[in-house]
Amino acid sequence: MKHTKDFSISRRNFLVGTAMVAVAPAAMCFPQEKKPMSLKLVDVPQSIPEKVYSSEAHGISRKTHDEHLKLWQGYANKTNEIRKALAEMEVDPAKANQIYSAIRALKVDYSFAYQGLINHNVYFETLGGKGGPATGRIGELIQESYGSFEKWVADFKATGMASRGWVYLAYDHAEKRVFNYGGDAQNTFPIFNHTLVLAMDVYEHAYFMDFGVARMKYIEAYLNCIDWDAVNKLGEAVTTR
Repeated sequence: MKHTKDFSISRRNFLVGTAMVAVAPAAMCFPQEKKPMSLKLVDVPQSIPEKVYSSEAHGISRKTHDEHLKLWQGYANKTNEIRKALAEMEVDPAKANQIYSAIRALKVDYSFAYQGLINHNVYFETLGGKGGPATGRIGELIQESYGSFEKWVADFKATGMASRGWVYLAYDHAEKRVFNYGGDAQNTFPIFNHTLVLAMDVYEHAYFMDFGVARMKYIEAYLNCIDWDAVNKLGEAVTTR
């Protein structure tokens, strides 16, 4: 009996031990819980680049730029606010809805805020030059795409008068050319597979203080302030491909 009892206990211990050995490797194969995507915030601009204020000679005042800075900062702040909200929310596909849902509201407004930041980044980065005929590789692309700088200017002006918010000069990677696009809001009409190299703000806040309803006078002043070196710098990484 003792021998049988001892054998029974030993056999039970053996089976338990074997089961643990068999289960352990399987448990180790289960995927580890992934960490959530890290939160990345954009930099909020603290000032207007000093060169931009040279536009005063053409009628776009320092006061206009200083007030415009507050809007530029607002797009950056709201981009960060929405990124935080998205990072903190519990994503539930069952609660998503195209009529209204929290994630829809955040996603739609995110594109408005972030694209608004990008547009203003380019706007202020490419202001503060001497205007005139476009130079460098972008100048060559304008010639190739429009036939002459003068024809490009006519198209740019017309696009500015026809658009409600923005005019974009963008490089098309597929067709290897530049094109003037209109935009009615911060996040309308950008095209995939393009690189933005110039952005003119035609919302009233960009010119009303200086020109009233005379938008064309503002557009002409803007054209005299383009920094083509900065435009080419934005385009140098893409136009040589």
